[in-house]
Amino acid sequence: MAVKLRLTRVGKKKQPQYRIVAADARSPRDGRFIEILGHYDPRQEPSGLTVDNDKAVKWLSEGAQPTERVAKLLEISGAMEQYKAAK
Repeated sequence: MAVKLRLTRVGKKKQPQYRIVAADARSPRDGRFIEILGHYDPRQEPSGLTVDNDKAVKWLSEGAQPTERVAKLLEISGAMEQYKAAK
């Protein structure tokens, strides 16, 4: 099973908020996921970001592939640095 770290949209119409999740690559965007790793709110100023770096590093070390946006968010949170240091 190929695991991806990606964003899942939650929130009301015209008010997006996102969860950072580990999900099977074959499941739909807002469908089933394995675990929630954090939250991202682009509407706040500055953008709200909370990530459980330990969970993110665990998934990255197990071979999960982040999407482009999630990779940027993980760099901001510091999870990518932890992953590269542990590697």
